[in-house]
Amino acid sequence: MMFSCLVSCRTAYNPLLVVTEVVENGGDCVRALCRSSDECVFFPYQMHFTGHSQQVNPANHSQVTAFVLLGLSQVWELRCFFFIVFCAVYLVTVTGNLLIVAIVTSDPHLHTTMYFLLGNLSFLDFCYSSITAPRMLVDLLSGSPSISFGACLTQLFFFHFIGGIKIFLLTVMAYDRYVAISQPLRYTFIMNQTVCGLLMAASWVGGFIHSIVQVVLTIQLPFCGPDKLDNFYCDVPQLIKLACTDTFILELLMVSNNGLVTLMCFLVLLGSYTALLVMLRSHSREGRSKALSTCASHIAVVTLIFVPCIYIYARPFRTFSMDKAVSVLYTMVTPMLNPAIYTLRNKEVIMAMKKLWRRQKDFLGP
Repeated sequence: MMFSCLVSCRTAYNPLLVVTEVVENGGDCVRALCRSSDECVFFPYQMHFTGHSQQVNPANHSQVTAFVLLGLSQVWELRCFFFIVFCAVYLVTVTGNLLIVAIVTSDPHLHTTMYFLLGNLSFLDFCYSSITAPRMLVDLLSGSPSISFGACLTQLFFFHFIGGIKIFLLTVMAYDRYVAISQPLRYTFIMNQTVCGLLMAASWVGGFIHSIVQVVLTIQLPFCGPDKLDNFYCDVPQLIKLACTDTFILELLMVSNNGLVTLMCFLVLLGSYTALLVMLRSHSREGRSKALSTCASHIAVVTLIFVPCIYIYARPFRTFSMDKAVSVLYTMVTPMLNPAIYTLRNKEVIMAMKKLWRRQKDFLGP
């Protein structure tokens, strides 16, 4: 009677090589077909041989039902520190973004296309941070943070759903500014409520399609051994590393769906804002100053959102030391900064905020 051991060997040349190692008497695998410098993971798998070599199918092995989230740190003191810091960041994010939604909704002077889109972006930022932050805060105080396979896929779906909508919405916002500056007399006709609603609906549909592709590609992967997810939330790059099959083709599809699309949108946005800045030279000084302030806010937000996404998704899914820091930047920090970027230099939003504050004081009384 012969036995085999399924060996997953990660190399620089082959993302995941699945081989079988034949041993006698059911003993443990003591040698893998990997170099010593490679990352090798062994999955003992008993099989009866009839005289010739057989290939082990990873799909026949026991499936992983949950993943262990390694999080930001394994040091208890650091985890407590991170909990305090990110709890404050999340509270500021929720307060700032919902405040902008309330201001845009309550003030009739802000019922314009630009502020409608801004209110939607703030709502999406609130949703985006809420997908990862609450669970991360709980896991920081948990002794053994883990997430089930179903919950992991659910988080993955909503993470890319909201993230995809934000990407398309920023493109719509750039188009809105382009029409406002290049076609000021026809702006209200071109960007009417119907067009604005259709563009928002298209953004949501685009985000859904983008997200469902991620889930469909990920759910087909066999997870038959490693269960430690080196992040504080579920995402494609970390999940692919745990699959016990060759993921080279899948990585190409993911990079194309995520990284290249994000990179192309970013380049298009930079080109459009560059064209807008060139157009502003022919405007009056007052009009140029107002448009520059708005464009500067948009460019800052676009850079904060797109650059980290390009870093994470527009490259092979390998682990680098900056990965977690970049993940924290675009899941926690950027949603917090967006309200400040749009309001600190926007007189209309500041005035509307003061009106809302006065109304609240009058309602509550002295």
